[in-house]
Amino acid sequence: MKPACAALAFAALALAGCNATSSQGTAPVTIATATPTYARELPPGVTPPDFKLPSGTGCAGDVARWQAIQDNDLATGHVSKSVYDRIQAEITAAASVCQAGRDAEARGMISASKRRHGYPG
Repeated sequence: MKPACAALAFAALALAGCNATSSQGTAPVTIATATPTYARELPPGVTPPDFKLPSGTGCAGDVARWQAIQDNDLATGHVSKSVYDRIQAEITAAASVCQAGRDAEARGMISASKRRHGYPG
C-alpha cells in the first residue's frame, strides 16, 4: 500500500471515530461498489477532493466506511483488483453478520480485515 493511501485511510478513520456511537439496532447495510466517474478524470493515485466517508453508527457505519475506502483505493490504484476482491468478500461477510443484528461481531470482522490488509484499525 502506498504511503498516501495509508495516510488517507488513517485520517479518514480518525475522523470517523470522532462521530462513532454504538448502535443496538439492525439498520440495513448497503454495499455500493460502482466506481465513481470522477475517478477517471483525475490523475492516477489522486483521491477526489469531494471524497467523504459515509456517516452512520454501529456496524452499518463501519461496513459503509470500509467499503468507501476500498472503492476509493481501487479507483485511485492504491489497491489491486485481486486484493480488492478479497477485501470485498470480507466486507460482504461482515455486512451479513451486521444485518443479522450481531453488531460487535461484524465490527470485529471489519477491524480484523483492516489489520489483515495493513490499514489502521
